[in-house]
Amino acid sequence: MRILAVTPIAVTDSELARRQQRYDRLAPANVSVLLHNLGTDPDVPRALENDDDVAASEEAVTAWFAAADAQNVDAFLPDCVLDPGVGPGARTQQRPVLGLMRLASGFLAATGASLGAVARNDAIAAELERKLATYGIGPLHEPVSVLNLSLAEIADDTAWSASVATALESMSAGYVLNACSAVNLTGAVNRGPVLVDPTALALQLAGLLSHQRDSIPGSVPA
Repeated sequence: MRILAVTPIAVTDSELARRQQRYDRLAPANVSVLLHNLGTDPDVPRALENDDDVAASEEAVTAWFAAADAQNVDAFLPDCVLDPGVGPGARTQQRPVLGLMRLASGFLAATGASLGAVARNDAIAAELERKLATYGIGPLHEPVSVLNLSLAEIADDTAWSASVATALESMSAGYVLNACSAVNLTGAVNRGPVLVDPTALALQLAGLLSHQRDSIPGSVPA
């Protein structure tokens, strides 16, 4: 499966490379992800800090996919757990638009697991709950735990993981979704909820879907 992805905000070249390396590491053998920068247009947000930023990201990502070259691409993917541009049955140029959170949360919800989440700030937490509701998932087992971290701390594996570990101590859900697509979680959590990396889980599910499609006689690429 060949996936064309785009960041939800404008990022630096070094951050784009860091995120691409993360996809290369997490993607199963039958899935490849090519990540692009959303761009430097003035209307493209530089961070998701408030409701206006979230709305601008949704609009910009949707427009980017609408204009993207879909040749030799099986699916599109926004590089964000808020799934900008993703909705029930979403397709662009005859290609499905996959959602990291939609795939991961849908799988966990189907098992009957109780779900919680941690998010960087209030705006992301609110949009996460709204988006999950559009998928028919929720309400969450407990309110999203807000970490109050900066944009820069997304790339600081130690700081993010330490903050999440503290949040998990007071959470009672069976599984807690880490609401950031680009964080490398470090250290083991030996008790309490299971911390889920939606990006890692979603890519594994995409790989499974691709494998099943290829194993069915007469099946054709999306």
